[in-house]
Amino acid sequence: MESNHKSGDGLSGTQKEAALRALVQRTGYSLVQENGQRKYGGPPPGWDAAPPERGCEIFIGKLPRDLFEDELIPLCEKIGKIYEMRMMMDFNGNNRGYAFVTFSNRQEAKDAIKQLNNYEIRNGRLLGVCASVDNCRLFVGGIPKTKKREEILAEMKKVTEGVVDVIVYPSAADKTRNRGFAFVEYESHRTAAMARRKLLPGRIQLWGHPIAVDWAEPEVEV
Repeated sequence: MESNHKSGDGLSGTQKEAALRALVQRTGYSLVQENGQRKYGGPPPGWDAAPPERGCEIFIGKLPRDLFEDELIPLCEKIGKIYEMRMMMDFNGNNRGYAFVTFSNRQEAKDAIKQLNNYEIRNGRLLGVCASVDNCRLFVGGIPKTKKREEILAEMKKVTEGVVDVIVYPSAADKTRNRGFAFVEYESHRTAAMARRKLLPGRIQLWGHPIAVDWAEPEVEV
């Protein structure tokens, strides 16, 4: 494995595939590509507990586009137990320059940020690492003002998966009407991200109306 790290971007595609196979054989983790990302673990082998709490995920940016799990996993393994890594991929099989890593607890995630931010992964290439904004809430605008919370909840569950709750504010002028938007809470950041991608403008209408979708402002954790 060590030789792969040093040769870095000198590896051919076939060598990269072999390196990834060797990684999976060594660790026993699964490696699956889905929805434009490659998922390592989640859960890891032998993990019977609930997924890690919020605050255990980090964002790793500024990745060389031809760097893959075989280089990044050993780096993260030194810091703590990896629950999951999600690497964003493009259509050419390169990464999109960033990945998300979930550790088994918050302390490991904090240690990883400290140790890996500005880490020189390759000659002259420094990583940018920070806490992941683990946002589970979407803003959905363009909702007919006559719709009740229960109707909006049912409709959102119909078009997206993982909906936990819908927050609707009544109009100041008429309490029987909503303000034309809602906040939709999902069970995880991943289900929220997949819902956002599905609902992006032009793809889906609600009750025949075009909608606007974006991340809701994340809550600041103190």
